[in-house]
Amino acid sequence: MTVQTSSDTLSEKLLQRAAPSRAEYEDLVVVPIFAFIVALIIGALVMLATAVDPATIGRSYIALLEGSVGSLNAVSETLTAAAPLVLAGLGLALGFRAGLFNIGAEGQIIVGGLVAAIVGFSIEGLPWVLHLPLTLLAGAFAGAAYASIAGWLRAATGAHEVISTIMLNLISYRLLDYMLRLPWVQKAERADPISKSVVESAELPRLLAWIDANLRVHAGLFLVVAAVILIYWLLFRTKLGFEFRASGENADAARYAGIRAPLIIVTAMGSAGALAGLAGANQVLGVLGRATPGFSAGIGFDAISVALLGRSHPVGVLFAGLLFGALKAGGRQMQVDAGVSIDLIGIIQALIIVFIAAPLLVRAIFPWGFRKSVTDQKDSAA
Repeated sequence: MTVQTSSDTLSEKLLQRAAPSRAEYEDLVVVPIFAFIVALIIGALVMLATAVDPATIGRSYIALLEGSVGSLNAVSETLTAAAPLVLAGLGLALGFRAGLFNIGAEGQIIVGGLVAAIVGFSIEGLPWVLHLPLTLLAGAFAGAAYASIAGWLRAATGAHEVISTIMLNLISYRLLDYMLRLPWVQKAERADPISKSVVESAELPRLLAWIDANLRVHAGLFLVVAAVILIYWLLFRTKLGFEFRASGENADAARYAGIRAPLIIVTAMGSAGALAGLAGANQVLGVLGRATPGFSAGIGFDAISVALLGRSHPVGVLFAGLLFGALKAGGRQMQVDAGVSIDLIGIIQALIIVFIAAPLLVRAIFPWGFRKSVTDQKDSAA
């Protein structure tokens, strides 16, 4: 009896040790997959309710698949759309881990992209090996400085970062409009607000131009991979990352343990802003070649969804960004091939976030897709 009891106790301890990793896997992988499936089903029901016939619904989802991964051009567009989403999403995820709800990525993207454009067209004669890194760093630094304003306000005055980042977003719109009208920024002989084009040495080179000049995927893809690895290492392998996570889990306990909360707040916001600024530079240097009104295209707000969908985990953010990039690329194909409104993609994205935010609901709908917890197993045995 004693041996059996000891064995049961050991087994329970082993299950408890294994449970967190299993639960993390389910939250990171299984819940988003089921949320996406439910979103597609409800999206089809929405189309049915708006008098779209089943055949058109089928064509629209086939077009969604073909437009995202059905050809080399589709994959190129998916990766191009995903790159800034992942970069900005990583920054937001970093803030979320530190307990900061930074929703100012849109403004940080605008400021970072604008500064990158200015550095990109102002300096001539430098080799690309110097000019391109300098331009990217300028965009990252500008985003970091802009985000640090909200971080400093939170640390010094207690002003909530949600309010301050909303205000900073609005300021960035007007700042962009003003800067694009300045003679030394505005393109010559243009009446509309548009910046000069960045010189070739500051452009992110296209990776598949040797196959087809229309394939837009560019070297920003390497930045994305490097950023995912760096943020994973920072969060889970460094003291600073531990301080971020500890502050996010329990700020009072972290402060009691000697973690300097004001420094963590400013550092986390600055790091998040640097990644968002890099996302803005990615768009200007890799896709547009200049700064224009609205060049951020709402990427900063979509990145909030990406960070939430990815559970604020760097690998999860990478896959979430790829999914949202695929939805953006495939959505255009849906509109062309099936005549379905592009707004449907927005509905599907919103539904995914709703179900991601309610994992218990997903578990209730698909109970067979999740492993029972140790407590559930004990209750079943009893």
